[in-house]
Amino acid sequence: MTVQLPASLRVLERGWLSANNVLCIDHDRATLIDSGYVTHAEQTLALVRQALEGRQLTRLVNTHSHSDHIGGNAALKTAFDCEIVVPAGMQATIAEWDEAALLLSPLGQQAAIFRHDALIHAGDELELGGLNWRAIAVPGHDMDALAYYNPERRILISGDALWENGFGVVFPELLGTADGLAATRATLEELSRLAIDIVIPGHGAPFADAAGALQRAFGRLDHFSANIDKLAWHAIKVITTFALMERQPMPVRDFAAFVASLPIVIDLNQRYLAIADDELSSRLQQELLHASAIRRVDDMLASR
Repeated sequence: MTVQLPASLRVLERGWLSANNVLCIDHDRATLIDSGYVTHAEQTLALVRQALEGRQLTRLVNTHSHSDHIGGNAALKTAFDCEIVVPAGMQATIAEWDEAALLLSPLGQQAAIFRHDALIHAGDELELGGLNWRAIAVPGHDMDALAYYNPERRILISGDALWENGFGVVFPELLGTADGLAATRATLEELSRLAIDIVIPGHGAPFADAAGALQRAFGRLDHFSANIDKLAWHAIKVITTFALMERQPMPVRDFAAFVASLPIVIDLNQRYLAIADDELSSRLQQELLHASAIRRVDDMLASR
């Protein structure tokens, strides 16, 4: 079902690698929420310029610090000299450009260095697209993440805290940096207390069935909480797919070495699964080739 958004909100729905961009229009000015992956920066600039229709991009707001949400920040700053606003919990990580804390080096991902101009805290209010929004802490996938909620139109910009069929990988749990599963549960419970008619997720199309999405998310969370190995395997597939999509195309004969070059995949396997290296790469290859959720991975693993 097509969701009817206010005319002042435009969602630039992206595919793999880049998160969605939400353009919030205020007369002759606009704010963008999240900026995509760094290798898509030129595409992001083109999409944003087209959507602006001559308006000035004055502000860029992030939901959290993962590479697919901040990768275009530097390019947008250069192109538009917009103010960059990040969640307060990201302050030190961005200022020090801590690639481990940003999950860049652990996941084998990249981003262009940028500097933020301002911070936003949970509970803060901001105006976007002629509407008043409240920042809500949504830890779990990222412990410092924020979502943005408009109570009048009952719209939630959820980032990776809630998708139509789940939520982002709970990295803090797997990396041992926080009780990510408990935080995810608290986040879902907080969101379930909101009156929501429309969710604009970080990935996928906007949707109206927030209650159904929350029910599916709680079910997924219960499954992972009872089977931490399933969470680890899910993370391994997601990380491998992301890296594969960035490096496309790749001969099948190179896939095992490619998997072995991803430190976090090896680490998660050793700590949670203990699958032999050759079996790991074989299982990954088969699942990525045949899983319906992965878009045309077979095109990137074509023998040659």
